[in-house]
Amino acid sequence: MPKKLKELAEESTENQLAARIRESANQIWLAGLGAFSMAQQEGVKVFESLVQEGEKIQEKTKSVADERLAEMRSKATGTWDKLEKVFEDRVARALHSLSVPSRQDIDTLTQRVAELTDIAKKLSAEEEPGRPRAHRPKAE
Repeated sequence: MPKKLKELAEESTENQLAARIRESANQIWLAGLGAFSMAQQEGVKVFESLVQEGEKIQEKTKSVADERLAEMRSKATGTWDKLEKVFEDRVARALHSLSVPSRQDIDTLTQRVAELTDIAKKLSAEEEPGRPRAHRPKAE
């Protein structure tokens, strides 16, 4: 390490002092050049390692974000399903209070009409082909 100026001044004459100062300045200059050179060489390595570390962090962050997003979608889907069920129940109650038939009522009636149609077809097939139909009075 370079000596301090006072130490140099005490130990030598003016010419020697000037030579030592130049030598010390030259050593400082060379140390700076060496540091700059090392920084250039190591800088590329450091930059590349920082990029690699950044890629790892980005991958981990994306993975965690995807997991959180999946959780939120799952919760949202469950919430929407519950909301849809509540909405359907309330609409069904409102329609029932207005005496609007439900899907089940319509399905039951459709099935009953189909059964009655089958019975009517069987009854009309049982009548004799040559005999006119009996006149039946209309129900009032």
